[in-house]
Amino acid sequence: MSWLKKDPHSIRSPAGWEWAIWKKLPWIWAVGTALPLVLAGATWLFYPEQPDGARDPGVMRFEFIMIGVVILHWTLVLTVAIGCGIVMLMKGPNYKADSYPMPDSDEPL
Repeated sequence: MSWLKKDPHSIRSPAGWEWAIWKKLPWIWAVGTALPLVLAGATWLFYPEQPDGARDPGVMRFEFIMIGVVILHWTLVLTVAIGCGIVMLMKGPNYKADSYPMPDSDEPL
C-alpha cells in the first residue's frame, strides 16, 4: 500500500530557472570557496612574521574577513539549493493522500 498516489489529472509545470541554477551550484560553491581562501593563503605566505612572532593586525583582519566570506558564501549557496529543491518539488506531479469525509460537511454523504 502506497501512502501517496499520483493524481492522474495532475500537470507538471515546465522547468524554469531552478534547474539552471541547480546545475551551476557546485561550480559557484567551488569558485566562491577557492577565491577567498587563495587570497587568505597568499597573505599568509607573502607577509612574514615579525621577529617577535607577532603578525600584522591588518593582515590578520583580512584573513579573518576572508574566512567569514567563505562561511557566508556557504550559507548562501545552501539557502539557494534549498530554495531550488523546494521549487522543483512543488513543480513536480501532484500527489494525493487518502481522503477523509468531513463530519461537518454541507453536502450529504
